[in-house]
Amino acid sequence: MQIQENMSLMEKLQILSDAAKYDVACTSSGVDRSGNGRGMGNCIAPGICHTFSGDGRCVSLLKILFTNECIFNCSYCLNNCNNDIPRASFTPDEVCTLTMEFYRRNYIEGLFLSSGILKNPNYTMDLIYQTLYKLRVECGFNGYIHVKAIPGADPVLIEKTGFLADRMSINLELPTAEALKKLAPYKSRSTILKPMRQIQNGISNQALLLSDYKQKQPLRVQTKEFKQFVPAGQSTQMIIGATPENDFQIMSVAESLYRNFSLKRVFYSAFVNVNQNSDLPVLPGGPPLLREHRLYQADWLLRYYHFSVDELLSEDNPNFNVYLDPKCDWALRHLEYFPVEINRASYQTLLRVPGIGAKSASRIVKARRSAKLNFTDLKKIGVVLKRALYFITCSGKMMYPTKLDADYICENLLRDQTQIPKEIRNSGYEQISLFDVGMKESSRQISST
Repeated sequence: MQIQENMSLMEKLQILSDAAKYDVACTSSGVDRSGNGRGMGNCIAPGICHTFSGDGRCVSLLKILFTNECIFNCSYCLNNCNNDIPRASFTPDEVCTLTMEFYRRNYIEGLFLSSGILKNPNYTMDLIYQTLYKLRVECGFNGYIHVKAIPGADPVLIEKTGFLADRMSINLELPTAEALKKLAPYKSRSTILKPMRQIQNGISNQALLLSDYKQKQPLRVQTKEFKQFVPAGQSTQMIIGATPENDFQIMSVAESLYRNFSLKRVFYSAFVNVNQNSDLPVLPGGPPLLREHRLYQADWLLRYYHFSVDELLSEDNPNFNVYLDPKCDWALRHLEYFPVEINRASYQTLLRVPGIGAKSASRIVKARRSAKLNFTDLKKIGVVLKRALYFITCSGKMMYPTKLDADYICENLLRDQTQIPKEIRNSGYEQISLFDVGMKESSRQISST
């Protein structure tokens, strides 16, 4: 396969931005970096993603594949080598042009670059490295870059790329090795985990070197002269629903990845049946978006609320409740821990109360040092009382006369429409397109440059 030269840049962009829509591993950047006075752009830790943030802001990456040509025939992938679809490939210069021009027009805040496998893993990884090198060194781009590492590529190429990227990710693809062998026979779990381990070791070694560097060097040169390796960490993605694993198996894999590979995030992608393949399941109800949502909620509990998978699920209860979020479901199964007295409970105990998040738990602990809290105070702090009121007391009293009974509480919680996301309730889920409002005009401008 050759990089195509007979398409315009905008034709390639249309194809390769659309081809990237099934890769969901975009999130906040996790790294702060100010402009260096010589290049263009900076990087703000909480502000880079390709969706609507919690406070309603829409922030975006240029999210593209380098190429949708691929030598593999993964059953679940639209870009597999057996599919008759329009194919395109960028050159490193073209990716640089798009990134810089969209950045100048304030349409993007960074770049998310993934790729199919062109010729072989080394050839593809080298093209990605050339792209990042041109962006950082020749174009002076100092913004956020998230890039996919290619399993099977030379470790030297992955290492060189890691010093230019902010975040790297390697898709686990499917939860188990057996599923991978069935649907993606040319990929193996060991080939995927090897570069994942390399990136983890590289990050750990750089952290030690940076600590030593800060002790020996003046403060004014610490951040300007020290090159960090993947400073925003690494992530991965699993496709959910293409194979028969239950939620307990999926979350156990995620917990193992967090523990053994120090990942920042595990992303869960609801399976979309884009190929007519007998090995793939039929989805009469469409992609399992609600299941994906529950997995993300549980993942949040693992990372920030000190839950373990064994507390949320078990072999006898292997799947999440579709009607209640995992935290509410856990609380209903463990009413022996409730009600919790707000003015005395520890921070760790408060985290386990439905309707109390990490921020509100911290605010409660801080506020009660100076005064006893009541339910009005909790509402001002940010506690979601319509969920929390069944599980808490203030100075020994509940908000309303409430039976501590699982059926009674469950019946009332089910009236909370926010238990199921609005976009799923209304069946209106759609990923943001690069060519939504305002982008087409900018595309025409870039075409003429």
